[in-house]
Amino acid sequence: QVQLVESGGGLVQAGGSLRLSCVWSTNIFDPRVIGWHRQVPGKQRELVATFTSSGSTNYGDSVKGRFTISRDNAKNTVYLQMNSLKPEDTAVYYCIAFILGREYWGQGTQVTVSS
Repeated sequence: QVQLVESGGGLVQAGGSLRLSCVWSTNIFDPRVIGWHRQVPGKQRELVATFTSSGSTNYGDSVKGRFTISRDNAKNTVYLQMNSLKPEDTAVYYCIAFILGREYWGQGTQVTVSS
């Protein structure tokens, strides 16, 4: 069983910052591939940032230079530091992990950026 629990979303003004957290729990293997995606109603899911299987990081083009993903394996937590937020960053942010070929989602956390 795998559980992902996100927190840290909220309402922020453009130019502001937020830090999202995702705590994972699993009785299988700790996820090597874990990261953040976001989704706006009516649009496709978009990659925000993720750790790859090799341990490197991959960012979506729209967030490069503004967002930073990190993880603390001792705390079973992956973070997303979001700076210089823009109204177009408004979305539900999901923590997604891949373990043994299966995809697991958290419940999502809403991020709203006002102009």
